[in-house]
Amino acid sequence: MQYINVEVSDSIALIKFNRPEALNALNKLMLNELEEALKSSVNNKEIKGVILTGSGKSFIAGADIAEFLKMDAQAAVSFAEYGQNNICNRIENAAKPVIAAINGWCLGGGNEIAMACDLRLASANAVFSQPEASIGILPMWGGVKRLIRLVGLSKAKELILTCNKISADEALSIGLINKIVEYDNLLDEAYSVMRKILANAPAAVKLGKAALNYAAEFSIHDACELEQKLANLLFSSEDKNEGMRAFIEKRRPEFKDN
Repeated sequence: MQYINVEVSDSIALIKFNRPEALNALNKLMLNELEEALKSSVNNKEIKGVILTGSGKSFIAGADIAEFLKMDAQAAVSFAEYGQNNICNRIENAAKPVIAAINGWCLGGGNEIAMACDLRLASANAVFSQPEASIGILPMWGGVKRLIRLVGLSKAKELILTCNKISADEALSIGLINKIVEYDNLLDEAYSVMRKILANAPAAVKLGKAALNYAAEFSIHDACELEQKLANLLFSSEDKNEGMRAFIEKRRPEFKDN
């Protein structure tokens, strides 16, 4: 692929945005390649987790505005649907963990992609913004809802309506990211966090991600009902028995790969 690189090691896929001459801004070809990389990584049973990062000093500096300028209203609806279903929803609904290792500029659609990930680690030089209103549009890949979910309604209004750029420090303080890491250590930390996740029971990680996404959107009643159903599933699993026996016997568990 021209703009997306994929490396697999230790059952972890590293998907790297590789258009550094444009700060990894998303054009149509890059999006199509990203869709294929996500699809193959999520569907590959040998891959247990996915890390997204950018080359150079940028994660994704938004979309290619020259391509936006050519879009009419119907094309914009199709583009919104594509980004929602083929990119961001695919990341959020993947039955495996996805971590964003944000190595610099994270603007517009780039921030929408990062927000769809399960965890966001950022280098100290990272900059975040939803600048769409400054060019006459708004986030269209689920970014409005996800930003509210992460930082609250008031802060989401501030970021979307002012188009302010914020530092990694402020992003951490408002809950947009999970951790700040030195630039040179960012990928090592992302792999470390992913390995910590993958050391746990696979079924619990898979269902835990689904339960958290569900609970974030629905009532406490519906979320509690889901927890009861998951308890039924997980307490019927061999992983539960192995995990608890290992805890009692003071050893590392050996979970089945399910």
